[in-house]
Amino acid sequence: MAKKTTTGGKVAPKADAADKLKDFMVDGMKDLYWAEKALVKNLPKMAKNATSKKLKDAVKGHLAETKTQVKRLEDAFKALKLKPQAVKCDAMDGLLKEAEGILEETEPGAVRDAAIIAAAQKVEHYEIASYGTIATYAKLLGQKEVLSLMLETLNEEKSTDKNLTKLAKSEINLKAK
Repeated sequence: MAKKTTTGGKVAPKADAADKLKDFMVDGMKDLYWAEKALVKNLPKMAKNATSKKLKDAVKGHLAETKTQVKRLEDAFKALKLKPQAVKCDAMDGLLKEAEGILEETEPGAVRDAAIIAAAQKVEHYEIASYGTIATYAKLLGQKEVLSLMLETLNEEKSTDKNLTKLAKSEINLKAK
């Protein structure tokens, strides 16, 4: 969607643009809700295309965790007395399209496994940034339940990223070399 700009390159806000931090936080939660639901649909394909048993297990484990993260976002919406709503997250959509592309551009084996880890880590880094931001806003706004839920997911995302790095460095990248 093209953005309207005024002179000097300034972007004019949409009619329903957030003007309160809480609204912006909720917009971020809607993006994350879409992103996590999209991951639930896409992670099985990544697992199926991995050849390393450890990588398959890691992706399948994160799928189960992601399903819990979807529920946690639903709980966060409820804590704010809002109905859970997913709004397409352009960033995650792009990352998932890139992940699909790497499967097409790599032969099954260690190189594809290394590429799957690279794609998965890009997703994790996006999620770490997003959950960290939402947690910061929740803390500032005194939304303790939302803060607690976001921090729990943030810690899981950081742990997944760390585990993927360890797997890449100790095994997958060495085989791909």
